[in-house]
Amino acid sequence: MYHSNGNFEAFAQAIKPEGADKKKAYFVGSGLASLAGAAFLIRDAGVPGKNITVFEELALPGGSMDGILDEHKGFIIRGGREMEAHFETLWDLFRSVPSLAKPGVSVLDEMYELHKSDPSSNPMRATYERGKAVPSMGELTLTPKAVQEIIDLALTPESQLDDKRIDEYFTQEFFDSNFWLYWATMFAFEPWASALEMRRYLLRFIHHVATLPDLTSLRFTHYNQYESLIVPLVKHLESEGVTFQYDTQVEDIGLDLSGGKKVATSLELTVGGEKKTIDLTTDDLVFVTNGSITESSTFGDNDHPAPIETDHGGAWKLWKTLAAKDPSLGHPEKFCENIPSDNWVISGTITLTDDKIWPYIQKLTGRDPRNGKIVTGGPCNFKDSGWFYGFTMSRQPHFEKQDPNKELVLWVYGLFSDRPGDYVKKPIKEATGIELTEELLYHLGVPVEEIPDLARNSASTVPCHMPYITSYFMPRAAGDRPLVVPEGSTNLAFIGNFAETPIDTVFTTEYSVRTAMEAVYTLLDVNRGVPEVFGSQYDIRVLLSALYYLNDKKKLADVKLPLMTKVVGAAALHKVKGTYVEELLKDAGLI
Repeated sequence: MYHSNGNFEAFAQAIKPEGADKKKAYFVGSGLASLAGAAFLIRDAGVPGKNITVFEELALPGGSMDGILDEHKGFIIRGGREMEAHFETLWDLFRSVPSLAKPGVSVLDEMYELHKSDPSSNPMRATYERGKAVPSMGELTLTPKAVQEIIDLALTPESQLDDKRIDEYFTQEFFDSNFWLYWATMFAFEPWASALEMRRYLLRFIHHVATLPDLTSLRFTHYNQYESLIVPLVKHLESEGVTFQYDTQVEDIGLDLSGGKKVATSLELTVGGEKKTIDLTTDDLVFVTNGSITESSTFGDNDHPAPIETDHGGAWKLWKTLAAKDPSLGHPEKFCENIPSDNWVISGTITLTDDKIWPYIQKLTGRDPRNGKIVTGGPCNFKDSGWFYGFTMSRQPHFEKQDPNKELVLWVYGLFSDRPGDYVKKPIKEATGIELTEELLYHLGVPVEEIPDLARNSASTVPCHMPYITSYFMPRAAGDRPLVVPEGSTNLAFIGNFAETPIDTVFTTEYSVRTAMEAVYTLLDVNRGVPEVFGSQYDIRVLLSALYYLNDKKKLADVKLPLMTKVVGAAALHKVKGTYVEELLKDAGLI
């Protein structure tokens, strides 16, 4: 497997590997990584779809990308992942998946047309004092010391960040900034999270520093991501003959570890309560999604909080079983145990059932949520909230079966689960659906005396408890996640956000698809490059622009950073006058 850039290989059909017709593939889990892997096996490796089986312990595919209409509770979304233009492997995948909404075009074409007609932006990124825009909302409000701390972390090699936390590298000045407010609530970072992952995010998304206050860099699907991405992908795979086997738990994978190799020899399954074994040959491939952020999810309703369940579930148990056989298969306990109490574990789906609440959202955003266009364009957060609470309202309808004349759906979440709310005087993990709505209405500025009646009679809310939702960000060290294809492996690969691939960032659809593509291309020796991660961190134009916006559009002469003082003092600027360097600095707004 190798990486490539440019469009020579991006548009090319891969050369079919020798022996592809006799290969069989088994995927453990049916999340985006497995679905993408199956698609790449068919499109790029030439493996017949009828030779591919996807095992899923639940009754439907999709993994953590969901969006359903429950006949008892109503509409439910546990969450959604933000997407941007430079998700190279994600768009490479969906250019080949037929749209269900627009016959004759791909899912990528459908999204492209949608974005061009209704581009994303967020008119009210954060508020305080019950509906007021945060001061200097369009700025990042970083002090020179805080900017220097960001630069220092970016310059620190990953090898020095093993098991380090974000709050070990930043002082309170950084955490008081709008930058941290926007960064944490957009990506779900906590102060205790991995400094290593924070550094990866800084470098991976440095080209988005300018858009943190308005989120114009984001791309959104028409409906929820399950209906807009997962459903067409599953339909495509089914049309190719892929087998989906539900109610199936993979308990163990037999491994031959002799001679320095790792060979999967068998699959131990529980299917509908019965034990079964599949013996594997050298032509059989196994792709494992290890771990899960939505394992043990539970749901409440208007009058009941979501039950707190912390059973590790099948995905974690399988990874632990495999890791016990060889240290190179990772350390799952680093991610699923000892998660700090001040974390994000609760989200909620609120369905507005009449016309009494949405006018407050329109007042806050300046947008009518009934017109079918983007409303918040990403999260709107309440800076002074005890829960660090926020909400998102996407295009309506958000579900194909939703009646936009009667129902509007929005999503809420709180990043601090161990602190009382401001209207609801209890931790968010103890809140009922009505209480989640009451807290939202309070921060939207609804008159206090109207809140109880509106929360009970004008909305239906489903709380969701997800004990492992922030496990991606647990402080980690090299080797805690297995390589996509472990050293010596001939037919076993790990895919998804708990597999290790360099540079890219977890908690993204791109990471799931990237690991799947790398796994397929490695095990099948596909002679086509995996698109490399977008190289914004190596582009001097992007770096200069980021410096400009990190300092809230100050000129170089006004930037008070030790590094800048040494490198670009008045004498240095005089020497670059009339050169290409001066052009770059002018283009970035620095002079």
